[in-house]
Amino acid sequence: MADRAGRKSGFVLAGGLTRAGMGVLRRAAPGGRERWERKNYAGRTVELYAGPAAALGAAVAAARVRPAAGAAVLAAGACGAYDDVAGDDRRGFRAHLRALRDGEVTSGAVKLFGTSAAGLVAGALMKERPLDKLLAGIVIAGTAHFVNLVDVRPGRAAGAVLALGAPGLLRKGPGAELAAAATGAAAAVLPDDLAERAMIGDTGAHALGAALGAAVVAGNRRAGLFAHAVAVVAAAVHGDRVSAWARAL
Repeated sequence: MADRAGRKSGFVLAGGLTRAGMGVLRRAAPGGRERWERKNYAGRTVELYAGPAAALGAAVAAARVRPAAGAAVLAAGACGAYDDVAGDDRRGFRAHLRALRDGEVTSGAVKLFGTSAAGLVAGALMKERPLDKLLAGIVIAGTAHFVNLVDVRPGRAAGAVLALGAPGLLRKGPGAELAAAATGAAAAVLPDDLAERAMIGDTGAHALGAALGAAVVAGNRRAGLFAHAVAVVAAAVHGDRVSAWARAL
């Protein structure tokens, strides 16, 4: 009963804070509404409130379970927000790493290394043995990057978090409660995202992905961590293909 209550309260808290955050930002947008609007893939004007709101909702709910997980969600969201504001048209890790080699620090490079650092720190705090710490960091950062990779159409990122996080809700312990934090925030933004009223941007995609990754870390031992780490690294290596596949669906 306690596990069920924990999952329910985490889901409701994350979803409630996300919806409330969207409402507050919509009523009093810092810097004016124009700064919080973008054109989506179809040329429609959408709001960006969902991303920061989802990051906050997921972070607060995750921090109740594992403070390190909540901090990682906030850090990943902040890195994504920087890319949302200062990003350019370059896509894929290779493009940003080539720019870095040439002496240019792109917003994508900041997002890549910042999210990776946050994941590694959180993984080190959530696990005890050195190898587990490393694997946990890879899973958290890699899942954040993966969710961002599939965020190419309305609802794709939030839908992926719901689909991948739902099995974790059936388990017990902190992993299930962290899955509730991720899925609660994702469920809150999904209706507006699908209706093309809002988009979560890199802010929301990275934050939700980090929350999902933290749930995987909390719910798995070394074998599970290794399997998930291999999966997210493979997705990162073939990131351009993943994005192309997601756009085609």
